[in-house]
Amino acid sequence: MSSLVARDISAWFGTHQVLDRVSLEMAAGEVTALIGPSGCGKSTFLRILNRMHELVPSAGLAGEVELDGEDIYERSRKLTDARKHIGMVFQKPNPFPAMSIYDNVVAGLKLTGVKAGKETKDELVQRCLTSAGLWNEVKDRLRSPGGGLSGGQQQRLCIARSLAVRPRVLLMDEPCSALDPTSTRVIEETIKELRQEVTIVIVTHNMQQAARVSQRCAFFLASQGTPGVIVEHGDTDAMFGEPRDQRTHDYVNGRFG
Repeated sequence: MSSLVARDISAWFGTHQVLDRVSLEMAAGEVTALIGPSGCGKSTFLRILNRMHELVPSAGLAGEVELDGEDIYERSRKLTDARKHIGMVFQKPNPFPAMSIYDNVVAGLKLTGVKAGKETKDELVQRCLTSAGLWNEVKDRLRSPGGGLSGGQQQRLCIARSLAVRPRVLLMDEPCSALDPTSTRVIEETIKELRQEVTIVIVTHNMQQAARVSQRCAFFLASQGTPGVIVEHGDTDAMFGEPRDQRTHDYVNGRFG
């Protein structure tokens, strides 16, 4: 179990500043939900947590991100290290469509240079698909293409693929926004199970979802023309029940956003 700490994170796209000195501790074994209206920097913040922000040519960054006390941006650390320890599940399911379900799960091993024999891979595929709540649905068709699964199943396959390299943290960028309510419920159950083995940070626009799956919450806001900041963060029940800031109260009660 690993904790992730962001300190004084500021971010830019060119000269446009999108985050201003954001600090947040994401505790081991908990689900931390990032909430707030569109355009307040939540997804940018999430991408900074595993060094994806720097893939954008004009992106700039200040501050530090520590995984168990070690700065993932330290010069001597390889980029692949951060990606291996901090996995990512995107808004739209993105399995490799022509690749089999089995090969989708083990794809991460190649990318991180891990060599494994057939028995190890078989075990890994079963473990990851089970953790992602998909094993019973696909165990008889592991050689079928991943692109043939339903949207909800594809998203769970992407979760299984992320888990294959044994990440310490799993980042999720609105993982249910493209899914129907039934698939959403299954993914939420999966998230609840997964926090036993991995620290989770999830961006969601769905307030009910944040309340259901997270133990802690951070409310991001960007006023007209100013970069995003965290207005309030803390225990999820407290933030939804008795927020300290009026803006949090208005947002969680659907008054804006």
